[in-house]
Amino acid sequence: MENNNFFAMLSRMKYINRWGLMRNTIHENISEHSLDVAIIAHALATFSNKYFGNNINAERVALLAIFHDCTEIITGDMPTPIKYYAPEIREAYKEVENVAKDRLLKGLPEELTDVYDSLLIETEEEAELWRFVKAADKMSALIKCIEEKRMGNDDFVKAKASTLKSLKKMKMPEVDLFIEKYLPAYQLTLDEQT
Repeated sequence: MENNNFFAMLSRMKYINRWGLMRNTIHENISEHSLDVAIIAHALATFSNKYFGNNINAERVALLAIFHDCTEIITGDMPTPIKYYAPEIREAYKEVENVAKDRLLKGLPEELTDVYDSLLIETEEEAELWRFVKAADKMSALIKCIEEKRMGNDDFVKAKASTLKSLKKMKMPEVDLFIEKYLPAYQLTLDEQT
């Protein structure tokens, strides 16, 4: 009997919480996070096309973003300071992600694995698209920091500064546009937005 548990495993994204080393006023799971990243990644790719004359497949970018953290169902959410502490740790974690990807793919019939294989882990062939996913992932983290600070949680002050610095270092005009035109609204209350 086949073990067709791929989609059931993906539904468990809602049980994997992010920001495990930080005190949170609002908990965020990877399912919620992935939707936020997909929306932002699609926006960044759309900006690239509309304002900067590129031809980025925004729908594919959004799809990659939806699946970008699926391997964390198996690995858990590795805190960024640990994941990037040393090159050896980052390389070891990439291997762990590959093992997790292969384990997830075993929950699909063989004829579907190639479709989902390219969604679960970054590939060289789609490096340009993954650039937008990475930027959106950082933007989502910045928004989380803003939300936590608005709730009086100073634990996210340094994370906010370092995340903003990382975004600026990406030198993506789409990111700069989002920060300038759309990020300020995240600091407003609902009453101020309406």
